[in-house]
Amino acid sequence: MPDSADVSVADAALERVRTYLVQHPDGPKRVRLSVEDDGAELVVPRTVVELLAQILAHMAAGIGVSIVPSHAELTTQQAADLLNVSRPYLIGLLEAGDIGYRRVGKHRRVQMSSLLDYLRNDDLRQREAADELTALNQSMGLI
Repeated sequence: MPDSADVSVADAALERVRTYLVQHPDGPKRVRLSVEDDGAELVVPRTVVELLAQILAHMAAGIGVSIVPSHAELTTQQAADLLNVSRPYLIGLLEAGDIGYRRVGKHRRVQMSSLLDYLRNDDLRQREAADELTALNQSMGLI
């Protein structure tokens, strides 16, 4: 968890990173970062700067951040924690085929990419349901 000093620094840095991304929406593909102390320069892919903005936003809000590679395999408890659901609920999703997994001995392992696919699909289903509800409300004259 970030302390108050980290939150303050992240908040200030987030503003600068967001401003840069807004002013340069289409590139460049590589971004030069300079270190204030010694003037050294780092060259990173733009996607790293975009990820940095997300990390800084969480830190500025006082939320800790973990980075997990998409090919990483998680225990069922780790996967449940990431989805913010109970482990038995996650097991139900695995057994229903909603999230891919493999067995290692008697244990299940969930690939992070499968979990991300589930989250994307779940988000899409929620948006479609909300759109349908909005359309229904409009047709009934409630909105």
